[in-house]
Amino acid sequence: MRARHSNHLPPASAVCLALAVLTPCSLFPAPSPAADLDLLSVGARARVGEKRVLGKVAPESFREYDFVATLRLPWQHYTQSGWGIGTRLMGSAGILEGANKTALVVSAIPLLALGSEDGRFTLDVGAGLALISEHRFAQQDFGGPLQGALTLGVSVPLYQRLGVGYRFMHYSDWGAYGPSSIGVDFHMIEFSWRL
Repeated sequence: MRARHSNHLPPASAVCLALAVLTPCSLFPAPSPAADLDLLSVGARARVGEKRVLGKVAPESFREYDFVATLRLPWQHYTQSGWGIGTRLMGSAGILEGANKTALVVSAIPLLALGSEDGRFTLDVGAGLALISEHRFAQQDFGGPLQGALTLGVSVPLYQRLGVGYRFMHYSDWGAYGPSSIGVDFHMIEFSWRL
């Protein structure tokens, strides 16, 4: 008997997607014509893959190493104390390793960030897209090159402009390539330099 495949997003996916898409329109005023995209930070991170993928067991283990840049988007609301909420765009490029194969991976993820306006203390959540150059790794098939990306991260200052953080990242096709594909979860340490 064939198992039914649901086209519904998992609850965590739906929440992140709704926050990333709806928040700039509903909470913040429209940016002024002169509003710029400011480069907030650059950094590097290393990810260690989990065998569990949001409740499932993955057949392969993965590692990812990449460089990341975060842009401050114009939709934001901060109090005079310097604390509040803002939107950002996180872009990354790096390599994904697993099952003796290496692939290029790039991503772009809009974020909703809570914390200090200068980016020293931040808790963020977001949903976006990732593109991988190879989607078949031995027993594991991601389904195709385009993947959805969910993330949750926290960062704190380490020394002057240097910061350290933890990030959870999930890549998945959200069922777009069929019921047999499976994604990957990462727990990562990231080091960033605020500009």
